[in-house]
Amino acid sequence: MKIFYTAAFKRDFQPLPKEIQFFTEEKLALFLNNHQHPSLMIKKMEGLKNIWEGRITHHYRFTFQTEGDAYL
Repeated sequence: MKIFYTAAFKRDFQPLPKEIQFFTEEKLALFLNNHQHPSLMIKKMEGLKNIWEGRITHHYRFTFQTEGDAYL
């Protein structure tokens, strides 16, 4: 699996508190190693094709899109 960051992600990541940046990096590393880890709480976003959501903290989420035959 590969992660490609959008320009919007890069722009929005920079002003986040350092603690949230750290948690984001940890969670994305976990996502790469085990996208089914329970703490990520991955779920399909309703009404959007191939768009998924995962949890960084109680208040922060990340979204991602799958391509091709990729699925979770």
